[in-house]
Amino acid sequence: MTILHKTKSQAETVKLGEKLGKSLKPGSIVALTGNLGAGKTYLTKGIVKGLGLKSAVRSPTFVIMNIYPGKIPVFHFDCYRLKDETDMEKLGYEEYFYGEGITIIEWADRIPGIIPKTAVKVEFRIGKDNVRKISVNVPVKNI
Repeated sequence: MTILHKTKSQAETVKLGEKLGKSLKPGSIVALTGNLGAGKTYLTKGIVKGLGLKSAVRSPTFVIMNIYPGKIPVFHFDCYRLKDETDMEKLGYEEYFYGEGITIIEWADRIPGIIPKTAVKVEFRIGKDNVRKISVNVPVKNI
């Protein structure tokens, strides 16, 4: 099932993330795609907030992954600097993807062969007047 959202500000993108975060369960994987500056990290901030975590969310572009501890930890990957799935495999991603936390992957289109079919897929497009068109695809199995 795909739902289209439009946000006009960073705050609206964070609010959308909060709603999404409240619907996630341990083991959920959220795959984010979209251009640089499209709002992926702001949505992640909202997801973390929606899960009740107090962590300061920063883009993990240079460290590849941040962990936000909590009752349900969040593993926040940024695959922008990765060449392909082999780089992700070297990180031991399975430990995070299939654990008791929630995994969020920015630039998920860089590792398509690793993203499970059960992942929530979120695609960002920047439209006219900087309006974000955010498509959230939730596999029917997850509903």
